[in-house]
Amino acid sequence: MEWFTELSGVWQALLASGFTCLMTALGASLIFFSAKINEKVLTAMVSGAAGIMIAASFFSLLLPAIECESPLPVWAVVTVGFLLGGGFIVCGDVILSRAVFRPDTAGHRSALLYTAVTLHNIPEGMAVGVAFGAGMGDAAGAVAAWMLAVGIGIQNFPEGACVAYPLKARGFSAAKSFFLSVASGMVEMFAAVFGALAAEKAVGLMPWALSFSAGAMIAVVCSELIPDCFEKHKLVATAGVVLGFSLMMLLDLALG
Repeated sequence: MEWFTELSGVWQALLASGFTCLMTALGASLIFFSAKINEKVLTAMVSGAAGIMIAASFFSLLLPAIECESPLPVWAVVTVGFLLGGGFIVCGDVILSRAVFRPDTAGHRSALLYTAVTLHNIPEGMAVGVAFGAGMGDAAGAVAAWMLAVGIGIQNFPEGACVAYPLKARGFSAAKSFFLSVASGMVEMFAAVFGALAAEKAVGLMPWALSFSAGAMIAVVCSELIPDCFEKHKLVATAGVVLGFSLMMLLDLALG
């Protein structure tokens, strides 16, 4: 762990986002081996990731944002930053829902899903980058940032499959569906590097970046993960969210 903490925040963020992209690839690779995913396993994974991401948004992003120095009142910075992050996701969803595609076609639904997943991966990557930039040189901060990356990686696994399968059903080959799904996850690596650079080079932007990432993460969880995992297996989903949140909270409190 010591060698990792000695790396710059940018390299830490790049390695961590490489892991989240790898998880997307692993999820998409299921298309080569199976025609279907067990729904309860998928629900447990997605809900657990949701719990981790909710806890990470508070412990790894909002709390550090509140503790940052700022020329403006910290309560105003954190609140506005959080609203901007959530608004980014909400506006993106509204724009996508009104996008000019042919309605009620498989092509429309596939394009909408692909664009939505790619859009949501941007703030997730930024959150990873900002978390590593904020905890640079601190072992406890690095562990908390890694837990955030792990939570995002866990939810990227089923996400990769959820992008690849509809593309294959539309007529794409398994290989093309796989590579397009992986490409949607690769944006997290660019966003993570950007987030880490912003955190390192512009210290005054730190509370803005942290709270923005937190707002975007909560919006993604509420708009995508929670509705999907609670739709069919409510008890499994509830247990997953609680356990995921508890795991992230325990690690953050024990190591922080």
